[in-house]
Amino acid sequence: MKPFAMLIVAAITFGLCFLLDKGFLSLFRNQAQHRSGTSVRYHKRYAVFGIILSAVGLMAFVLGLEGDLFFLIGGILVLLVGAFLILLYMCFGIFYDQDSFLVLSFGKKQTLYFYRDITSQQLFNASGNIVIELYLKDGRSVSLQTAMDGVYPFLDTAFAGWCRQTNTDPADCPFHEPDKHCWFPQA
Repeated sequence: MKPFAMLIVAAITFGLCFLLDKGFLSLFRNQAQHRSGTSVRYHKRYAVFGIILSAVGLMAFVLGLEGDLFFLIGGILVLLVGAFLILLYMCFGIFYDQDSFLVLSFGKKQTLYFYRDITSQQLFNASGNIVIELYLKDGRSVSLQTAMDGVYPFLDTAFAGWCRQTNTDPADCPFHEPDKHCWFPQA
């Protein structure tokens, strides 16, 4: 009976996550940049691992309700990690078209920027992953990891849009070296 109950809980969890994802997309992603189909996002494995960890955490929590404190506490912790991964995947993204980009991040209002708003960039090496920090006119910055989905097409589009919007000839940009992860002037 327990395995059957765990399968039902897992099926309900996956179903709710699917419905929440579809509902979230239709309610909150209605700008032109969202509909362009081009974006920079964390890999889908974040969401997949988040769903799996949430289901495992929920199952451990249910088992812990029978009196096993280890499963109860462990289930809560694993459920929280899974929820964080799902939240990270769903709440961060850069959606863009040829003229502008929309930045979504957790706990902040989505902000629309034009490519001319990019002032400079800075490169960081974080555990073997290159992080490209784009600095914007309003003082904010956007961190892009090279391991994200769609980061290179976005940077190429951003550079082309930046040149077009600032009336800069790409040949006059000695800093532009995509092979060295440089698209904009260094900070």
